[in-house]
Amino acid sequence: MAATTLLIIVASGSYRRVERTAILIGALELAFLMVAVMTRPDLVTIAHQVSDPPLGDNRFWLLSAALIGAVFNPWMIFYQQSATAEKRLDHRHYGAARGDTALGAVLTQLVSASVLFVAAATIGTGDVGVSLASVGQISEALIPHLGVAAGRLAFSLGVLGAAIVAAIVCSLALAWALGEAAGYRRTPETRLFHASMFYCVYAACVLGGAAFVWEVPNLVWLTVCAQIVNVFLLPMVVIFLVVLAFSRLPHPQRLRGWYLGFVVIAATLTCACAIFGAIDGLL
Repeated sequence: MAATTLLIIVASGSYRRVERTAILIGALELAFLMVAVMTRPDLVTIAHQVSDPPLGDNRFWLLSAALIGAVFNPWMIFYQQSATAEKRLDHRHYGAARGDTALGAVLTQLVSASVLFVAAATIGTGDVGVSLASVGQISEALIPHLGVAAGRLAFSLGVLGAAIVAAIVCSLALAWALGEAAGYRRTPETRLFHASMFYCVYAACVLGGAAFVWEVPNLVWLTVCAQIVNVFLLPMVVIFLVVLAFSRLPHPQRLRGWYLGFVVIAATLTCACAIFGAIDGLL
């Protein structure tokens, strides 16, 4: 059903429609904020545990690296580049585009934090032996704390929104990138039979991903492994992004001075922590 939905959305022939549909579905992720409020997290305990992380536990480092890979993943950068070109944005739109990116960054981090709060306040205080190999099992673990109807509905809506939007971004980013590399037309604005290569690549991405997910028994660890792969790809993408930002942007928007130094230091520390966490967690 999810794969069919993705194919129908993109085959509609309108990038604006794709983007609006993704925003509408992605808004379901805000359900996680409601779930976090329902768990009534203890802010004092949260503050204490944030200041005292289990640095000696390699599982902590592995999940921390996976979290970095999920937040700063390479395909999201590729998607934003192609979407910017698709909407024909230029230097007049930089302010709005940067504001849009900043708002998205804040919202996604609030959603991510709310998921962590929910897991810590519910699953983290439950039975140690509880199995969490699927979204369904995670939902079942939350039900005793949130109530059957409210907990399952809110959590399911949040997961649905996150998963569908991520699938749209992943598959479109790959189809766009391959189109640019091969030189064929790559836009969802083009009619189905006038851009057969683009739509064939997109369909292969979606159907291949669906078949792969269907065969994997533990989707939670599949997700963690996918984010670890992102971690090892991240330095290459970030280096190119920073180089473009201080060399190819129009002069008023280029990175320079103390801000360039700040970005380089922040990017270096982020990549270093992610790679260290991934290696330490896998060993």
